[in-house]
Amino acid sequence: MSAAAPVEGSVDVGFSRDMREHHGQAVQMSVLVRDRSADPEVRTLALDVMLTQQQQAGQMYGWLADWGVAQSGAAAPMQWMPHAPMAGHTMAGAGAAPAPTETTSTGMPGMPGMPGMPGMASEADLQRLAGLNGVEAERFYLQLMIPHHRGAVTMAEVAAKQAETVVVRRLAETIAASQNAEITVLQQMLTARGGPLASA
Repeated sequence: MSAAAPVEGSVDVGFSRDMREHHGQAVQMSVLVRDRSADPEVRTLALDVMLTQQQQAGQMYGWLADWGVAQSGAAAPMQWMPHAPMAGHTMAGAGAAPAPTETTSTGMPGMPGMPGMPGMASEADLQRLAGLNGVEAERFYLQLMIPHHRGAVTMAEVAAKQAETVVVRRLAETIAASQNAEITVLQQMLTARGGPLASA
């Protein structure tokens, strides 16, 4: 007996759309740092982010297609999530890297410049990363990825509890667990390379 497909406005649809965009920015930042770093550890991390998050984004694309809903919606992101963090909200804990300068979307196709997704780097942050090389690029990538992962965990923990479909809940649980664990690795790697860069 199959359950009805999630509909527009559901946690399942909102999470799938927003996490695809969130993952898309992580992939973008990982591509940038791999082009600018010779550090094997950073390059391995970036490749893992690229492969894992592209695969998960593909799953979410497939679900949206199967459910018969558009890949992007007319509403602002994060409407599915109660008490979503406001633009500019940071989730950095004590000793963590500074948050990106502003929480904004990077303007992916169909969703230009929409605010409100937790942990997203600003366009200025992405441009700064693109202008750095070597250890500076590595440090800035890591300090951007820490709040980015925290944002993904925040989103995934809600979906793991509130999504209607088992597949969405399972993926959300996987994202929350894996990215939460990876935050510790990111912090250790950042500390080993000299810590966060100063504000531009």
